[in-house]
Amino acid sequence: GKAATESLEHAGITCNKNAIPFDPEKPMVTSGIRLGTPAVTTRGFGPGECRHLGQLIIRVLDGLAAHPTDNNLAEQAVRKEVLELCRRFPIYPGLA
Repeated sequence: GKAATESLEHAGITCNKNAIPFDPEKPMVTSGIRLGTPAVTTRGFGPGECRHLGQLIIRVLDGLAAHPTDNNLAEQAVRKEVLELCRRFPIYPGLA
């Protein structure tokens, strides 16, 4: 949870580390993450954008699994795509 949260944050995706039932990890580490949807619905993401976001999350987590001490390559590549999505779907349309 903690490592995934930090790596996703570096990629521009916010989530929270979260305990899972019978979690063997310490409370400050945890084994899970929690992803909320208010940010994507506020921006107006549709099903296609949500699928794309899910694929970006997978890329970061797969990169983290392959490179647990330095996931910078995956984080930076995904961050570019996250920024593009956010540019296409601003929080306050018309003010960009």
